[in-house]
Amino acid sequence: MDLNRFNPRQREAITHVGSPLLVLAGAGSGKTSVITHKIAWLIQEAGIPARHITAVTFTNKASREMRERIGKVAPKDQIRGLTVSTFHTFGLNLLRREAALAGLKSGFSILDAEDAKSVLVDLLKRESIEDREAISSVQNTISNWKNDGLSPEKAQTQASDPQSVLAASAYVEYDRYLKACNAVDFDDLILRPVELFRSKPDLLSKWQAKIRYLLVDEYQDTNGIQYELVKLLTQISGALTIVGDDDQSIYAWRGARPENLNELSVDFPTLKVIKLEQNYRSTRIILETANALIANNPHIFEKTLWSDKGFGDRIEILPAKTDEDEAERIASMILERRLNQKKQFSDFAVLYRSNHQARILEFKLQHFKIPYKLSGGTSFFARSEIRDLMSYLRLLINPDDDNALLRIINVPRRRIGPTTLEVLGRYAHERHQPMYACIPEMGLTSRLDPEASRRLAQFYELIETSRRDLLVGKGMQAIDELLEGINYRGWLSDQSSSEPMAERRWGNVMQLLEALRKDLKGDPNEVSDDEEADSDDTAIEAAIRKLVLRDILEREEEEDDSDRVQLATLHAAKGLEFPDVFLMGVEEELLPHKNSVEADTIEEERRLMYVGITRAKQNLTVTYAKRRKQFGEFTETTPSRFLDELPEEHIHWHGKDELDPEIARQKGQDTLSALHAMLKGESA
Repeated sequence: MDLNRFNPRQREAITHVGSPLLVLAGAGSGKTSVITHKIAWLIQEAGIPARHITAVTFTNKASREMRERIGKVAPKDQIRGLTVSTFHTFGLNLLRREAALAGLKSGFSILDAEDAKSVLVDLLKRESIEDREAISSVQNTISNWKNDGLSPEKAQTQASDPQSVLAASAYVEYDRYLKACNAVDFDDLILRPVELFRSKPDLLSKWQAKIRYLLVDEYQDTNGIQYELVKLLTQISGALTIVGDDDQSIYAWRGARPENLNELSVDFPTLKVIKLEQNYRSTRIILETANALIANNPHIFEKTLWSDKGFGDRIEILPAKTDEDEAERIASMILERRLNQKKQFSDFAVLYRSNHQARILEFKLQHFKIPYKLSGGTSFFARSEIRDLMSYLRLLINPDDDNALLRIINVPRRRIGPTTLEVLGRYAHERHQPMYACIPEMGLTSRLDPEASRRLAQFYELIETSRRDLLVGKGMQAIDELLEGINYRGWLSDQSSSEPMAERRWGNVMQLLEALRKDLKGDPNEVSDDEEADSDDTAIEAAIRKLVLRDILEREEEEDDSDRVQLATLHAAKGLEFPDVFLMGVEEELLPHKNSVEADTIEEERRLMYVGITRAKQNLTVTYAKRRKQFGEFTETTPSRFLDELPEEHIHWHGKDELDPEIARQKGQDTLSALHAMLKGESA
């Protein structure tokens, strides 16, 4: 095997055997290539058959990529029998093989989080507990116990306060239910194999002989029970390579323990540590800035990323008056750079701490006709409350829309049951008419009991009243009155897991209505989608159709990976890279998040900022708003403490020594106008 293309540290990591190995792989240091080539080296040079090698990681995407890359490094006949999977897939396969020993019958079921919650809801009803937050708390506590390797019996002995006593009691009943139903949940896929290995030494020996070499990727993301599984399988043989980066451990909220890296040297006394510090992604300025930031976190293993990619441009820190101004500046700068620097939209990424930050940005990108894709969260137009409102709007302007009717006929709940809907559907099919038009017909009423007919009639009258109001010129008032009449805000409160969640969802509704109001007013700077407006449409109908079209186009493009700006949370951006990155909303209580400030977990938030910085290959722009709107009110904000930790010589802080933000904004508008003129000229 030719390893000349690797640097000395990478070659050492690929060829090291004889003792456990920890590869501290910094961002952009080529860790995936090291893992895949090490697997090939173990087969070709160390003589370990592929069927005795197992590699585990955390996501299906990562394991799929690893399998594909190994297939390009080694011939198919050499890698036949190789195991590359997620931790949970590994556990599932083990349980399938050892089902009888695990007390399971073949064909056992796996409960996802929603299934598990439904079971707990039923179990806790017996204790007269129906509060959603309390049920979620019990579910999270049970999950944490499983991730720490605690059985129901151990959890009961450790429970001391009323909440943990309740959770432990529910854990016992929940475990009994799973066994009675021949089922396991997601956490059991790791816990049950570990319990098997603890109680059956012969079985453990069998699997230790089967797995002669184990490789673990993204090790900083392991929880307690995953680490124990690794130890059980390899502590005797030491045939283990672990790849991780404590500076990129950003999943403590789901049980990850970066301290697992620190415990390796205790549990594996002959552990060898190799640091991959050469970065193949970013400029020197970006890496030195990231190094300076993360140096404020404590480390057991020190490492310093470096690059030979050149010094690069300084990092831009850009304040904006409001969050809307911030989104508009980002959109206009993307257009400006695409125009002046001949970049693709796919060269750009906008990263943020929380999903809700993408809301305004999506509208601005759509306004500027910038194509984008969103990951790490639900697109604004895909949120259930937005789909509800869009369905109401669609039905108001087009009562023939059966799909819209079916979505909202029981939102909020009107007790129009499936039997009633089946009768309505059959009748409409026989009449070759839309369902809505059939509701008042005597032929349908004669097939329904009086109460079902009354409920359908009430729904019909509600929609008819709103349609009349809409079409006689009441416009937005008609929509506001409809939402108030059905008490949609109260419905959201009843359907949400907490009041803050309900308020966020109602905020999404208000955001959509605000966009509709702006469309009604029109924008003199906007280039029209149509050469001529449809004269048969009222202004409100035209505005609604415009929103519906946006919605349809976005759904059609969801699977399209063409030239689009990437929007992602910092958590979802891990592992990705882009030439040009915008890191938005870098403010106190956003990054670091308010919860982390209150819980004193700032170190993980700093790692999130570090991940964001190291996604950038050439250009990094950091933005924050001086005022941010929440629930219709502006609040003053403070720039993030992390900005003060960046080296002054590597940053250019706008507003301190340059154009007024309003002038800069006008410059962006001028760029937008120039781009529109250019595009119009190209199409002429």
